[in-house]
Amino acid sequence: MKSVDLPSYADTVVIGGGTAGAVIAGRLAQHSAQSVLVLEAGPDYGAFTAGQWPADLLDARALTLSHDWGYTSAAPTGRPQHPLERARVLGGCSAHNGCIAMWGHRMDYDAWVALGNPGWSTNDLLPIFRRVNDALRVRRYAPAEITPFHETCLDAMHRSGLPLVDDLNNLDEDVGASIAAVNVQDGIRWNAAFAYLDPVRSNPQLTIAGNVMVDRVRTQSGRATAIDVIGPDGPATIEAGRVVLCAGAYGSPAILLRSGIGPAEALRAVGIEPVAHMPGVGRNLHDHPGLYLKFTGTPQLIQSLQAFGERGNTLLAEQSLAKLRSAHCAEAYDLHIFPVGGQAPQDRSQWEFTFPIANMTPLSRGSVTLRSSNLNDAPVIDTGYFTDPADTDLDVLLSGVEIARAITRQPTLAALLGQELPPSAHYTDRESVRRDGLHYFHPVGTCKMGPAADPLAVADTHGKIYGFDNVYVADAALMPIIPRANTNVPVLVVAERIVEGLI
Repeated sequence: MKSVDLPSYADTVVIGGGTAGAVIAGRLAQHSAQSVLVLEAGPDYGAFTAGQWPADLLDARALTLSHDWGYTSAAPTGRPQHPLERARVLGGCSAHNGCIAMWGHRMDYDAWVALGNPGWSTNDLLPIFRRVNDALRVRRYAPAEITPFHETCLDAMHRSGLPLVDDLNNLDEDVGASIAAVNVQDGIRWNAAFAYLDPVRSNPQLTIAGNVMVDRVRTQSGRATAIDVIGPDGPATIEAGRVVLCAGAYGSPAILLRSGIGPAEALRAVGIEPVAHMPGVGRNLHDHPGLYLKFTGTPQLIQSLQAFGERGNTLLAEQSLAKLRSAHCAEAYDLHIFPVGGQAPQDRSQWEFTFPIANMTPLSRGSVTLRSSNLNDAPVIDTGYFTDPADTDLDVLLSGVEIARAITRQPTLAALLGQELPPSAHYTDRESVRRDGLHYFHPVGTCKMGPAADPLAVADTHGKIYGFDNVYVADAALMPIIPRANTNVPVLVVAERIVEGLI
């Protein structure tokens, strides 16, 4: 990789070359004559065809953490200081995730409209979902590709009373289990950089700058004028005609805060002079809180998977998934159970078998704040898990544990899973969940989209930040409420929707 000379000016500066940033920059380069600069804190390994991408970022068999930001939870609830994995590389989390391409439920996006965001209904977004699926090469696994582990998991889900459905992305369907759709092409994790940036890399108006940290956005009289960065050659300032924040639910609010846009009192407390008092910046953080039931796996199960691999098949850790209702759910669904089983990515001689459970409709909210004005100090990320006053989020997860254990006790699956291991074997009450809950890798909401009358709204329905003519948010931070889905595809949809107004 060689560093790219930073231009002194760009018509549009896209901050963050991850999932959303790839869409914004790619579509602008494809449909606009303006100059576009992508600033990515991690490396750019070039086009997929150049053959420079690390093997672990291409390998769709399991998650990888080689390009992680190193964030940890500062919440008083959940497992103390547990990692909050985010990818620091072009393509962002689409370059290290499990490749599950879920859409959610019709109620998710219609709820955004009900909150005062016209143009974001399910019917409005359906064509974009289909376009995203095409760009990301989303497909369904053939029956021969399903591992013995996931085949048995589906059978156990069905025997426990869950219907087997044809398509988990039917937005009008409620409970059901199936093999999830994925963005996997010939065993390759097909990330957003491949999908959106590779086709336009030859465009002279597009510059992709890797290993560039954004400190702050300079503003004057309600307009962004420049970006202060630290690149491979040191500090620099880039003038901008327009700025689009795509640094994610943790990064986008942190940059705004360092720029003086946020709660005035909190900014002054860390030595930043406020430019615009905006209480919602960094608020409304939420994710799908999760619990992970862990099992030893039997020699019989491991041998069946080894034999499957020896026949030339790919041992994919994630394939089967169930969407279902807890005892507290009256409509749609509020749980995911998504078995994970296969070789450990850090040591392929080891085997891991887990039954993660995620609450898909969390009520608790957390925050992203600054430790200091120094961009090298990671933000304080309080996930806010299990802080809703009625403890509904906890009760939903406990109900999910009961359902998951009923599935794992089905004879065909129980004979393969072996013993449940600590700490999950001790998940029996609220306090055990409260002290050991984890995330489902889907933070959203910290630059909330909503009407100006909403005191926590940061941006309007076009992603434009209130009070600024040329500053936008176009990533997971914009989502007012998290959808009932793994958020990779929904984030791409958000970016596609926002870029329509930028071209």
